[in-house]
Amino acid sequence: MKSFSSFLAISLVMFGTAPLAWSVQDNGGKSSIVESKQSQSEQVKPSESDYYPITAFELPPNEKIEACGFQLMDDGKMAVCSRRGDIFVIADPLAKEVKASQFSVFARGLHEPLSLALKDGWLYAVQRPEVTRMRDEDGDGQADVFETYADGWGISGDYHEYAFGSKFDKDGEMAITLCLTGSYTSDVAFRGWAMKITKDGETIPMCSGVRSPAGIGANAEGVLFYTDNQGPWNGTCGLKVLQHGKFLGHPGGLKWYPLAKDVMGEQPIAPMTGSRMPIEESKIKQLIPPAILFPYGKMGKSASGVACDTTGGKFGPFEDQLFVADQSDSTVMRVFLEKVDGVYQGACFPFRKGFSSGNVGLEMTPTGAMFVGGTNRGWGSVGPRPCAIERMDWSGKVPFEIKEMRLNPDGFELTFTEPVSESASDVGSYQLSTYTYEYREEYGSPEVDATEPIITKAVRSDDGMRVTLAVDGLQLGHVHELKAAGIHNQEGLPLLHDEAYYTINRFVTPEN
Repeated sequence: MKSFSSFLAISLVMFGTAPLAWSVQDNGGKSSIVESKQSQSEQVKPSESDYYPITAFELPPNEKIEACGFQLMDDGKMAVCSRRGDIFVIADPLAKEVKASQFSVFARGLHEPLSLALKDGWLYAVQRPEVTRMRDEDGDGQADVFETYADGWGISGDYHEYAFGSKFDKDGEMAITLCLTGSYTSDVAFRGWAMKITKDGETIPMCSGVRSPAGIGANAEGVLFYTDNQGPWNGTCGLKVLQHGKFLGHPGGLKWYPLAKDVMGEQPIAPMTGSRMPIEESKIKQLIPPAILFPYGKMGKSASGVACDTTGGKFGPFEDQLFVADQSDSTVMRVFLEKVDGVYQGACFPFRKGFSSGNVGLEMTPTGAMFVGGTNRGWGSVGPRPCAIERMDWSGKVPFEIKEMRLNPDGFELTFTEPVSESASDVGSYQLSTYTYEYREEYGSPEVDATEPIITKAVRSDDGMRVTLAVDGLQLGHVHELKAAGIHNQEGLPLLHDEAYYTINRFVTPEN
């Protein structure tokens, strides 16, 4: 016969009558029930995978697909390009399981294609020396027509001369970003530039000052942004806006202005090393600061692919926000942007870790699936595999997160995905610090000019969806690192991610 304690434990599980954790103790032959001090919400703390599960694709044997770019085709198949020069097509890419048998070869022998786009039945691949368009005319599943679409830049053979491309915009145009030679110099034409490619395939200089791009994508309004990586003149990785005629920070490619004077105007003066971005911006009229600074080591070390959620809620509660991959940390980050006095700035948040390789390519489909491609390429990555293709989907559950972080004249307004409890009205629930990076020619920068602003008030809205923080000590040109570990929702759960990093390029004033 089972003991009373065993019977009770089984009954509690079967009938779900225990909202809290229980234990049964034997006190000299007498059983007693002891309630745990731990609440149910503390017992089962949600994880990222509860909201955004990852599906790893089985890759074909004997193929190393270092996936750096994706393109959803008109027939529902997914094209993926590998850094090694191949393009594959995946049948039924939204299946619950994706097997190696679903992959087929579309093209081989390209020169490090890193981005794909689609227009008028042609698949476009951005290679090192050119943008190539291709299509399958005989219907055998493989490309048999290849045409050079644009090639208005140089290559020297240096390993570092990567090229990344955008999708086509509403006018049938695209943009590409061209990495410097060897990370430091520009040995051939327009290395270290962004270029526009017209609907007729003409290559036109767009922006100078690019260093080491690793992804490019448009926001919900069609404005293009790209990621640039830590190195010379880049204290940390950043998300930068591509605007015609602007200078993006690295002077290595300025010598090509004589080839672009008809479309770019006056050449920027070179920045002073060891300075700060707001100081140099005041002197160099073409210089535009990074919209987002990704704190090095806290939000990755190698920012890469860019995708925007324009799915109308099919990917969760972050509609119109940007997602940015990181190669070193094998993560995807989330970005909220706003425009203050005509300049982009905003906050970045952790979003999802646990990918299998070093994330480079991102593609968001209209169905709300995010495809993530990875390679460690010898650089290494937190994800242990040499390469991977994965899909991230929304489970339908809403995570408790800081959805938006907006700048006010005297602080910040936080918007949440769920109502917050009274804990959000306690200034002790928050910690705020600031720092910036040197704008210098040396490789990277430590955090410098640290300050500790004071949060003087936290006011929760009546519906609990917003909190206004009054702050003394906002700093121009600084990352504002917010920790909100003390906040809980109305069910007692903490934030899934309790940190946010806001970059201030302009203050909010009554005039703007």
